[in-house]
Amino acid sequence: MAGNSQRRGRRVASKANAPKGSGGKNRDSLAGRGRTLPADERPWHKAYSGTEKLPQRTAWKQEKERRAAAEEGRAPKIGKPGSKDTTWGKGGGRGTASASPGRGRQPAGRGGPRVAPGRKSNPAKDAAELLVGRNPVLEALRAQVPATALYTAQGIDVDDRVKEIIRTGADRGIAILEVSRAELDRMTGGVLHQGVGLQVPPFAYEPFEDLVAAALEQPAPLLVALDGVTDPRNLGAVIRSAAAFGAQGVFVPERRAAGITATAWRTSAGAAARVPVAQVTNLTRSLKACQDAGFMVVGLDADGETDLYDLEAAVGPLVVVVGSEGRGLSRLVGQTCDLTVSIPMISEVESLNASVAAAVTLAEVARRRAVEG
Repeated sequence: MAGNSQRRGRRVASKANAPKGSGGKNRDSLAGRGRTLPADERPWHKAYSGTEKLPQRTAWKQEKERRAAAEEGRAPKIGKPGSKDTTWGKGGGRGTASASPGRGRQPAGRGGPRVAPGRKSNPAKDAAELLVGRNPVLEALRAQVPATALYTAQGIDVDDRVKEIIRTGADRGIAILEVSRAELDRMTGGVLHQGVGLQVPPFAYEPFEDLVAAALEQPAPLLVALDGVTDPRNLGAVIRSAAAFGAQGVFVPERRAAGITATAWRTSAGAAARVPVAQVTNLTRSLKACQDAGFMVVGLDADGETDLYDLEAAVGPLVVVVGSEGRGLSRLVGQTCDLTVSIPMISEVESLNASVAAAVTLAEVARRRAVEG
């Protein structure tokens, strides 16, 4: 008979715990990493039913499924947000203060979606952000940046900065959590953290319509729009200038532009807490909406047709549009502007940094309004 199936001493039962398929490599790679989260606990899945804030993309997935189900005459296959507790340390959470963070349990009091232990989740766009490094964390705390937790590595070398970080965090009532250095490495994705990390919540953007309506209630409406500014430090600096010179709000595109991150918070020196910021889907359409509401839209351009010091429209309802760091105003935005403005310069410098140009322009607008007033 072909083969050796009839040989003496052949094995008739499989080995105990014998791996199958991949030789057990896939299974072994998951050892110690905890259970796989069910669909209704995954914030990125349309079946998500957790109590945490619903990410924008998940909400979009669920709405898409609702429309498809309505067209097909069936029940939508989506979750019920808010119906399942998916937080740690909030009522029904399963974290304990004595558990080691590196062992798959989170300390009591730490909020956020549960993630299978040992796995690094892909955070949602609107998830909390971890600001790391001794100087950045200290500057953020000094600037009163909102924070939900302060992480320090076990065995950290305590210097004057660390002492001030811990003292300031304690004075503000921020939860201070000591974690292993390996856990902090995992949380930061391997970024150099110097033993400290500050968790800041997602920024609460203002609805664009509310931003415009609130500005129009003021005697001298003034808004600032950013066209493709990708550096959060520039965004933070523009927000700080907007607060300093009386602008009622700032709006930015949702895509291909910087949002309010911990870096922008820190650069704004806390002004982001005082100046409303909105995100818009289409900047050109939003500028046209401002024009329909009675605003004059002016764009900053090195080759602008109007000198800044001759900007008579500065005393009326105004939207100042600042272009990106490299290419300036995009073509459609430039065409939408009622006029373009240039900043006169004595030297041969080609252009100013986006945040500096915004500050110079807003200062001139404020000066003109003070003279007219």
